[in-house]
Amino acid sequence: MSGDLVERLRAGVGGPRDGALLRFSLGNALLAAGDPRAAVEALRAALEFDPRYSAAWKSLGKALELHGDREGAKRAYADGIRVADERGDKQAQKEMQVFLRRLERIGG
Repeated sequence: MSGDLVERLRAGVGGPRDGALLRFSLGNALLAAGDPRAAVEALRAALEFDPRYSAAWKSLGKALELHGDREGAKRAYADGIRVADERGDKQAQKEMQVFLRRLERIGG
């Protein structure tokens, strides 16, 4: 199922509906399919379309962490916290603060 979703979303890349939401959705589908490396690429593309997309920052942090890049995940969460604060997105801000603190506690 997740493979079908990934392929449907990939089919839209570069098309008229390509944008932050499509790339964010693709990144999350790739995470669900167990491919954090590809998810990182899709989520970074989402943030190129819209650098103020709080949810994309949160998913990017998760994807980087799953890919083994804890420092990158920390940076993504920190950037996401700043963006969420600027946008007034308190829920995303709080979630990323929790994830960042957890990463800082476990080191790396």
